[in-house]
Amino acid sequence: MTNTSASRRDIPDATVARLPVYLRVLRALSGRGVDVVSSNELADAAGVRSAGLRKDLSYLGSYGVRGVGYDVERLSEEITRELGLQSDFAVAIVGMGNLGRALADYRGFATRGFEVRWLIDNDPALTGIHVGALAIVDFDGFRPAADESVIGVIATPPHAAQAAADALVARGVRSILNFASEPLDLPESVAVRKVDLATELQILAFHDQRTRPEPAPLVEVPS
Repeated sequence: MTNTSASRRDIPDATVARLPVYLRVLRALSGRGVDVVSSNELADAAGVRSAGLRKDLSYLGSYGVRGVGYDVERLSEEITRELGLQSDFAVAIVGMGNLGRALADYRGFATRGFEVRWLIDNDPALTGIHVGALAIVDFDGFRPAADESVIGVIATPPHAAQAAADALVARGVRSILNFASEPLDLPESVAVRKVDLATELQILAFHDQRTRPEPAPLVEVPS
């Protein structure tokens, strides 16, 4: 999700997409008691080139200290602020099939500042059923406060994705993570990120067949 601060700075979308990776690495370093990290070390841990990392961080106004590196805590705070993660975000998951329930059970959201607060499904047979500590509600039971920052997560079947997105937007949601394969037609003011698991598997298959060793040639054994 692109935040207002990032938009004001005209940070490229590709850079914004890498900032959470840098933040994850920095928090891991901080947890191990590391105070300073060089651009090469941070780039290696994040899986990018050091020149690209330095360019990404320059958009934040962070250049590090030549010959020393980056202050881990300070850089973490800068990225956290740029991503708008100073306070927790509420999350509403729409679609309580297998994927939706798996996402609802995922503990990683809370550690990154995202609180799953609503589980939504319009199937009357599911209303009231608990997944963990939360009961499934229909859209009538989804009433975020007017000033509340909510991210909608769509885990519905493809044919239901557009209706789910429209219902979220009608209730003030302006950021959506879409796991359904169906593309969404939404106002430009709504930020949408698409997660296509099948496409990701196809990309991995491509890399797998490129890195797989060539089979040894058959050698005829004289009879």
